[in-house]
Amino acid sequence: MAVVVATTAALGLAGCGSDSGSGDGNVSLDLLVPIYGDKTKPYWEQLVKDFEAKNSNIDVKLETQSWDDIYKVVDTKIQNNKAPDILELDAAGPAYATDDLLYKADEIVSPDTYKDIEPAFIDSAKIKGQAYGVPTVASTRALFYNKTLFQQAGIAAPPKTWDELLTDAKKISALGGGVYGYGMPLGSEEAQAETSIWAYGAGASWEKSGKMTIDTPQATEALTFMKRMISEGATQPDPGATDRTPLLNVFIQGKIGMIEGLPPIVGQIKEKAPDLDWAIAPSPTKDGKPVTLGVADYFVGFNNDKDKQASIAKFLDFFYEKTNYVKFNDNEGFIPATKSGADAAAAKPELKTFLESLPSAKFYPATNPAWGQTSGAFKSLVGEIASKSPADVLKEIQAKADASG
Repeated sequence: MAVVVATTAALGLAGCGSDSGSGDGNVSLDLLVPIYGDKTKPYWEQLVKDFEAKNSNIDVKLETQSWDDIYKVVDTKIQNNKAPDILELDAAGPAYATDDLLYKADEIVSPDTYKDIEPAFIDSAKIKGQAYGVPTVASTRALFYNKTLFQQAGIAAPPKTWDELLTDAKKISALGGGVYGYGMPLGSEEAQAETSIWAYGAGASWEKSGKMTIDTPQATEALTFMKRMISEGATQPDPGATDRTPLLNVFIQGKIGMIEGLPPIVGQIKEKAPDLDWAIAPSPTKDGKPVTLGVADYFVGFNNDKDKQASIAKFLDFFYEKTNYVKFNDNEGFIPATKSGADAAAAKPELKTFLESLPSAKFYPATNPAWGQTSGAFKSLVGEIASKSPADVLKEIQAKADASG
C-alpha cells in the first residue's frame, strides 16, 4: 500500500475515457491496478481469467503499474481521453471526483457488497460527504515490540501511554550494544505517518472544514514529546535522517525495542527473522485511549460510458467475493476492509491488534487538494524538531499547507 499521496496533474473533462462497449452486447473494461509485490500481477491475471469464464460478454483488459509510475500514467490517460474504467489507487483516486469523472461508490458495487465494507474506510475518503471509492486493502499502525529486549530491560508489558513509552524506551536504550528503545523514522520516506500517529494520539486532526490545521496545540504537544524522546536518548540517533524501511529492518534484526509498523511487517519478520521473539500492541497515546493511523487504497469507477456501469459493478462484486478478496489480502499482507474478510482474518492471531484498531483509526485528509504539499512539508521539515522548536516547525509546515491553496 502506498502511503505517499500524489499531487495529481490538471484533469480532463468528465465523460472522457476508453472505448465504449460495442452495440452487440459485449463490453470491454480497462482495469488499471498498482503493483504491491511479486504476487500482484499473477493474482489479477487469474482473477480476470476466472471472471471472463463466467461472463463471456465482458472483456477485462488488465494493466499493472508500479506505485512510482501509476499517478503519472493515470493523469496522462485522463488528459488523452483514455481514463481506465476501473482504477485502484490510494485516496488520490476518489479525489478525481472533484472533476466529475467518477461514479459514486454505491454505483460501482452491489448493495450487499457495499454494506459489507467497513464504514470507517469508506468515510475516510468522502468528498463533501459523498463516497466515490470502495476500499481494496486496509492498514492500521500498531506497536511492534521485541520481547527479548523487554525481558532484558525488566519490562513486564508494552506501554499504553507516552510516559510509559518514554520510560520503557530509555530502559532498552540503556542496554547498550547498538540497541535503541524506540525507532522513530522522521526521514523523507514517511515522516507524515510517524508524526500523524503521535499527533492523533494527542487529539490532533490535520483538517477542519476543508482547511489544513497543522499548527495546533495538540500537534505542538505531540511534537514536543517526540523531541523529548529524542533528547533523552529513547530513540535511534538522528531520526530526521532515518527512513521507515531501513529502520524496520533494524527492528527485524533485533536491535530496536519498539517501532510502529503495519501488517505486511508480519510476513517480513517470518521470512527474514523467524527466531525473533516479538509481539504487537496498540499504539501508545497521550492518555492511553485507543487511536491510530489508518490508510486504505480504493477502487474507483470512471464514468466514461453509462453502458459500462453494470459491468463495472459485476466485476468488483466478483473481486469482493470472500474467497477472491481474502486471497488478495493474504497475498499482499494487508487486512481486509470488509466485515466478512475481517472475520476470516480474525483466525490469524498476529492480525488481531490491527483488526481491533479499525474502529478507532484516523486517516490522512488525502482527498483535500492541499494534502499532497502538506505531506511533502512533513517529510522535509518535521525531522528538524531535534534542533528546532516544535512550534516553529509546525508553523513552517502550516505555511506550506496554506500556500498550496
